[in-house]
Amino acid sequence: MSSSNLLDKMIEALQVMPGIGPVSATRIAYYLLDRKREEGLSMVEAISTALKNVALCPQCHNYTDEENKLCALCESSKRKASKALCVVETPSDVVAIEASASFNGTYFVLHGHLSPLDGVGPNELHLNDLDDLIKKAEIEEVILATSHTVEGDVTASYIANMVKKHQIKVTRIATGVPLGGELGSVDGNTLALSLNYRRDM
Repeated sequence: MSSSNLLDKMIEALQVMPGIGPVSATRIAYYLLDRKREEGLSMVEAISTALKNVALCPQCHNYTDEENKLCALCESSKRKASKALCVVETPSDVVAIEASASFNGTYFVLHGHLSPLDGVGPNELHLNDLDDLIKKAEIEEVILATSHTVEGDVTASYIANMVKKHQIKVTRIATGVPLGGELGSVDGNTLALSLNYRRDM
């Protein structure tokens, strides 16, 4: 406990971030107070604005700046023309794939993977929305870019069976992504190879 109640509350608030414990939170708090007050206030404003306004795209479930408005990727006619849909687990996976410059289609973000023990089933991943999107959009291929973990593989298998009912090609990213690995930790060149050498399911 410090000599300031406000400082204590600041340190406690910083610990909401993953990987930030009491020691790290204390160090960050003192750093901002001692050297970066103006930048700290700008950071707080940016975080507050994002938390209040960032919403999910009604089509792909990626993040967008305005509620009930399509994100830039879903609005792109060039993206739609590719007729390819890439299914990923997290918004950060979209960022990783975009950075690899190896895919020019649209996305669907699951925000997780199937995990019955954790209470995460098809409804929690909004798979009905994915099914509706596949029915409505002119999709010729669905690329499953879930992580190569047990949960990721189960999720990919479930979605593959769902997509095959629509007589649409289903592929899975392959080469280069390590077992148990997440897309966000894979470099762009490796990720590009994974997409280029994807396999049928």
